[in-house]
Amino acid sequence: MTIPARVHFCWIGPRLPWAYVFAVLSAAERSGLPEIILHHTDVLEDGAELRALSTAPGVRLARIDPYACLAAVGGLLGVGDALAGLYRRLDSPVMRADVLRAAILYQHGGIYLDLDTITTASLRPLLEVPQFVGSEFIVWPQSVRASRSPIVWARHLALDVLRKGLRRMPQGWRAFRRVEHLYFRGVNNAVMGAEANAPLIQAYLRAMLTVPADRLAQAYSLGPDLLQEVVDRYQQGDLVVQEPKVFYPLPPRISELWFRIAPGVPLHDVLSAETRVVHWYASVRTKARVALIDPAYVRAHRERQLYSALVCSCIRGLPEAA
Repeated sequence: MTIPARVHFCWIGPRLPWAYVFAVLSAAERSGLPEIILHHTDVLEDGAELRALSTAPGVRLARIDPYACLAAVGGLLGVGDALAGLYRRLDSPVMRADVLRAAILYQHGGIYLDLDTITTASLRPLLEVPQFVGSEFIVWPQSVRASRSPIVWARHLALDVLRKGLRRMPQGWRAFRRVEHLYFRGVNNAVMGAEANAPLIQAYLRAMLTVPADRLAQAYSLGPDLLQEVVDRYQQGDLVVQEPKVFYPLPPRISELWFRIAPGVPLHDVLSAETRVVHWYASVRTKARVALIDPAYVRAHRERQLYSALVCSCIRGLPEAA
């Protein structure tokens, strides 16, 4: 194994919702890795959520000074305080997390997971390569958004309309799988793995320092868009790009179906034998669901909602909300 056997999560802020606690607990139970680290920049609020994490086997809560971390990584890269300065200029917690997760991965090595994930199977097979990222099916990659071709735009508008229609269907994910090959397969930084000092992560961090100030105001400019550019330029043969079914069995927008209330929960049909992590996309239309989710919620909905069934199948002995 070349990637260290540890999982990293990163959180900015004092309050950690239950939906994100489930991400850590599922990794502790299902990943097969001995060390699950939640790096947090603030003192976490006391409560049932914090108690659940504090008592989970293999979970370590690590308070992190983001500026010290980024200064240390900047020293390794020979860029001084540039990364810390970039972090300071960013207003978006999402973009700050983009910088911090890459720095943590570069410094320590391991597997990084976003907190809007549920780990479903052992991550040990992923450790056998020097570095990996995951891919997903999307409509609007940066290259398409920047295109001036009416043909390109017409094609992707049609794909967007099709996707919107399928996400409204009760089991639209089944129909999407028949047409997914028509969509762009892009990389996402919600799940990444690497050795310490990995060349891809180094290139990613250096690329962050070259993004123009006006582009930093755009969503995804330090996340999937930039990582896609770095992966496209990467020439070494030591990078594995995992197929969408490994981390993103339901792509953006279609992922809303994780939260649809419906009779019957065909969880085993949604997941495949290759699926190891489910990224359920809190950054899109499911974001409002986060405030509703707690142990009582998933217990009440596990027979008629894919997300709740997923949580209950991956975390034995769910903690109590109070």
